[in-house]
Amino acid sequence: MEQTHALGRRKAAVARVYIVAGNGEIVINGRPLEEYFKEDSLRYIVNQPFTETKTEGQFDVKVTIDGGGIKGQAEAIRLGISRALCEIDKEAYRSTLKAAGFLTRDAREVERKKPGQPGARRRFQFSKR
Repeated sequence: MEQTHALGRRKAAVARVYIVAGNGEIVINGRPLEEYFKEDSLRYIVNQPFTETKTEGQFDVKVTIDGGGIKGQAEAIRLGISRALCEIDKEAYRSTLKAAGFLTRDAREVERKKPGQPGARRRFQFSKR
């Protein structure tokens, strides 16, 4: 099996995911998964596509990630892995991943700050007198 690649995005994070048959090793920006994501919840998010499709330990994953915070990066990697698995075997994995919601790009972005206000929607306190 040759290398398969896919792109995952979430907020400002962009993940380029490369998958090849292997023994379950995940490397993110040259560092192992456990070193890059210290929290168990973030490691769980990254491994969700493999858990849902029951393919833990079957693929090696190499990820290049840029931008965003750690939560957005983890979710971008999840989307990238899900898309790559669909490219490998569409019939076997697509329905499972689609039902779990891992193939949907979360399009929510931060709303920009408006001029004359302290935030996007927040206004300065009104004073009648």
